[in-house]
Amino acid sequence: MRRPCFRDIRFWLLLTALLCFLAALIVPAAKERKDGIDVLFTVDITGSMNTRDYTENGRPISRLDHIKEVLRQTLIDLPCQSHVGVALFAERRIFLLFNPIEVCANFSPIMDSISAMDWREGWEGDSHIADGLYRAIALADDLHSDLVFMTDGQEAPPLPWSGGPAFDGKPGAVKGLIVGVGGYTLSPIPKYDENGRPAGFYGENDVLQESRFGIPPPDAVNRPGYNPRNAPFGDVHVNNNEQLSSVREPYLKGLAQKTGMAYTHLTDAPDFIDALRIHATPHPVNVMVSRGPVMAALGLFCLACVYVFLPVLLWLQRQSWWRRRLPPLSIMVR
Repeated sequence: MRRPCFRDIRFWLLLTALLCFLAALIVPAAKERKDGIDVLFTVDITGSMNTRDYTENGRPISRLDHIKEVLRQTLIDLPCQSHVGVALFAERRIFLLFNPIEVCANFSPIMDSISAMDWREGWEGDSHIADGLYRAIALADDLHSDLVFMTDGQEAPPLPWSGGPAFDGKPGAVKGLIVGVGGYTLSPIPKYDENGRPAGFYGENDVLQESRFGIPPPDAVNRPGYNPRNAPFGDVHVNNNEQLSSVREPYLKGLAQKTGMAYTHLTDAPDFIDALRIHATPHPVNVMVSRGPVMAALGLFCLACVYVFLPVLLWLQRQSWWRRRLPPLSIMVR
């Protein structure tokens, strides 16, 4: 019977690989302390979110599709014992899909809910951003979670010249982020027919260009056709490019200052995750981290040394043109 050669390095590498694979199976997971968060993601699904001013793999994608990709990557990054809820915004109302739930135990349903978000779920075409934000803040406060409100900030119909509604809550009571979505240059808004099929883009006459509600602006008296009773806004046609869309960053920053939240512009997932870590409220959690993958990788490396690297070195040593460049391996390999 041929005895194993204990002076052969391959024997020790195979033994090490065996021990590593056994350790990967039996070594218990270790506790690691991380910062978890509880957050309600509220996503604007109104028509302007269909604007394609982001790119993915060289092709244009809509703002809503980019949000979904960023949230999917964010969900992967969050540690276990973090809690995530998802809500949709349209008109001025917030529709809660589900309360914040633990991310690891409910990873698949959360991911499926994010992937299924669609503009067709909207119940009305208007977009009252400030009203929606205030309601989202109240909802997050009831759920005892932080808030991430993702929108391009385009009010439809436009706000009156006197401004938007006042915030009657307590600034800073709910922490989180207002996320400005979209590019800084004006882009056309896709238009769809009643069956949800593409029908070009919105034109100048398809949308309201200014608010005709409330008190008219001070310069209305100088407009053609002005009548204080019958035509307080005049009869002149105004084009404020409301048929085009870009992120309304100054407006969203003003809302952030008014509500005590932070603002960030959505670029990519790493930047968004960094901003979320900075502005969300962390709570320490103990996460079980498996050592198995590390031990298994070490075992695979040992096997690669035996069946790949050492045979290559032995072959090179037999080549006369390379023999002088390598130390002799006969002492280690028998």
